[in-house]
Amino acid sequence: MLHTPHPPTPRPRARARRRLRAAALLASAVSVCLVAASAPPTPLGVGDLLFPQLGNPGYDVTAYDLSFTYSGSNSEPLKAVTVIDARTTADLDRLNLDFAHGKVDSVEVDGEPAAFATAGEDLVVTPEDELDEGDRTRITVRHSSDPVYPENRQGGWVRTADGLAMANQADVAHLVFPCNDHPSDKARFTFRITAPDGLTAVANGLPTRVDRTGGSTTWTYRTEHPMATELAQVSIGRSTVLHRTGPHGLPIRDVVPTEHRAALEPWLAKTPDQIAWMERKVGRYPFETYGLLMADATTGFELETQTLTLFERELFTEPAYPKWYVESIMIHELAHSWFGNSVSPATWSDLWLNEGHATWYEALYAQETADKTVAARMKAAYGASDRWRTAGGPPAAPKPPKNGSKTGIFRANVYDGAALVLYALRQEVGGAVFDRIERAWVARNQDGTATTADFVRLASETAGRDLADFFHAWLYGEKTPPMPGHPDWKQAPAAKAPAKASHKAHGE
Repeated sequence: MLHTPHPPTPRPRARARRRLRAAALLASAVSVCLVAASAPPTPLGVGDLLFPQLGNPGYDVTAYDLSFTYSGSNSEPLKAVTVIDARTTADLDRLNLDFAHGKVDSVEVDGEPAAFATAGEDLVVTPEDELDEGDRTRITVRHSSDPVYPENRQGGWVRTADGLAMANQADVAHLVFPCNDHPSDKARFTFRITAPDGLTAVANGLPTRVDRTGGSTTWTYRTEHPMATELAQVSIGRSTVLHRTGPHGLPIRDVVPTEHRAALEPWLAKTPDQIAWMERKVGRYPFETYGLLMADATTGFELETQTLTLFERELFTEPAYPKWYVESIMIHELAHSWFGNSVSPATWSDLWLNEGHATWYEALYAQETADKTVAARMKAAYGASDRWRTAGGPPAAPKPPKNGSKTGIFRANVYDGAALVLYALRQEVGGAVFDRIERAWVARNQDGTATTADFVRLASETAGRDLADFFHAWLYGEKTPPMPGHPDWKQAPAAKAPAKASHKAHGE
């Protein structure tokens, strides 16, 4: 059933209760109010070790309704309205939203004008009446959304050859729209995108309506499952939307630059069989639709935006990339539907659960379809693992990103280094138990968030023995433990860098 945001909930009883409380405690209330009025707005966060200022305490978002009006130029700000439905988890006289790149015109809380100010990368909102714990509230922000960024703060909107796409991972959704920008607070999304005729707009979820008026078209999309802000996707461009059917009648829609449609079709035709392959490994695909967004842009990565994965078009049209490699990257991003999207990390230090699993299935697919053995890849990773740990931290305790780089935590040790942990687990418990762990993980945590400790508990429960010490060494140790079943595997000496190196980053 499609989600419809609830109407603003009136709180007359709550306001009357607050007035009685204020009257009973007038003297102390006056002094407290004077202090509060003088307290400057401050940025907050949910305490993430890697991104301390991301997210905000005191409320849980249940739904976003995002409206964007695109002028036809991807160098001009979009007009935007963000409507946030939330439930408070504490008494609040003000609340913080993450928002850092756009002009705010007005803010309303439950239909009433609210004061607002900026503090760091937060938009601090002060409603006319304080909010009590357990209240439902609706915040409406009218603002601009600017696709042009300073060189040192990239991200959010990606400017393509013919329009825009989004790449919000890890910490830049709030450069696009006001939000609680942390994967621990997932919500359902509605998108309304207005663009000049001749352009096509697509977003996460399924289309619900199309309205054409006066030379422009408004497309509306809704997600049927909750989503982290970092996985939001909006594409605007001269695109063709291609439709096909996946397993169990799953609707698959791909968004491609119209001029490259024919060249991309052979790759897109592989998706239904790839979904079926993943379902045989870990269970049924967890969302209402899937598809690939082929963007005419150079990003340096592909990105698992929920139900509509962002790819660089050149990955598929550049002949230098072998066929098996491209297909394995398609599997990597598809695997994120289960690992990272449906089951999202509770903190960014749990990123290894996303990328390690996606890399594991990427490697397994290459083994089954292209004779690229998992063992050979894992042996090479083992040889480099100590260096990766020194450079970027152990898989479950990555070092913070440097200089605010949004991709700074996406290091080798949360990709192949984390897949190496899964390989070690499989060696330790056996293939049958490992497969049960994988299926139980995605089934138990579907549409939720989970931690590294949750994975350790589930693995121990499924294996029938305590694996805490095993995981602690593999996930947090400064040095890589011996590989079960491979006592001959050793750390390899650092290779001299070639004079000219080329690397294709992928799979954020």
